Amino acid sequence: MLINKSEIDAVCDLVMDLCGVYLDSSKSYLIESRLSTIVEKNGCKSYRDLVNAVRRTSDLGLKQDIVDAITTNETLFFRDDSPFKAFTNKALPEMIDSKQETPFPRRLRVWSAAASTGQEPYSIAMSMCELIPDVEDWDIQILGTDISDKAISKASRGRYDVSEVQRGMPQQFLDRYFQRNAEDWVVNDQIRSMVSFRKFNLMDSFATLGQFDFIFCRNVAIYFTPDARKSLFERLTQNLCKQGYLFVGASEIINNLGSQFVPQNHCGAVFYQPNMPQLV
Repeated sequence: MLINKSEIDAVCDLVMDLCGVYLDSSKSYLIESRLSTIVEKNGCKSYRDLVNAVRRTSDLGLKQDIVDAITTNETLFFRDDSPFKAFTNKALPEMIDSKQETPFPRRLRVWSAAASTGQEPYSIAMSMCELIPDVEDWDIQILGTDISDKAISKASRGRYDVSEVQRGMPQQFLDRYFQRNAEDWVVNDQIRSMVSFRKFNLMDSFATLGQFDFIFCRNVAIYFTPDARKSLFERLTQNLCKQGYLFVGASEIINNLGSQFVPQNHCGAVFYQPNMPQLV
């Protein structure tokens, strides 16, 4: 079903209200490809009818269907590679060193925001296992969040088909951290015990999440308005510890948001430590 010009603004406003994703008339093809099935399934004669139905209803299922359709993004294990190298070779060792004189030297907290179907937080867990030989004796919690119920459900199962594990996954990691189950591969118990998932909207308050040593928020802010993007990164810094590391997407340059966002480069990746005192 084709969307006409008069309906685009209404759909874009609805999507913004539901999940904070900014769309405009240039994304009409995306709206049609993602939402046309929902329009037809709900017996709507047009996209305007769908918008009106969502605005009137208390049916959370319909709203979630739209969120799932719009926010479902492609992901893979060790996506872009370089951030995981920077994490393993610099950020994680430095964080471990900085905690040696603290009351909890073996406690690490990681947040993978917009975790989609779980490949990123599981990749983080595997990276930590590779670096920390006695990782089972550490207090490590990796939180993966996403706005999509469908994505969180798949991530929590930790079950991936052959095509998913073949994209980005080093063979030795597949052998070490996965088990074959029929036609699929399942994350093993060691990795699963390190990672938990919950549904979460990045437009909501972060007050209930606690403090993190590392936050990965990659390839999501590009869908926000400039004001929403600035607000997101400012709020993320409030949930980072003093030495905490913030990893963003390769195309998400945020040093224009303020003097605290000074980019650091390592292994071809850019990351930030916004709560560290800045040298003058």
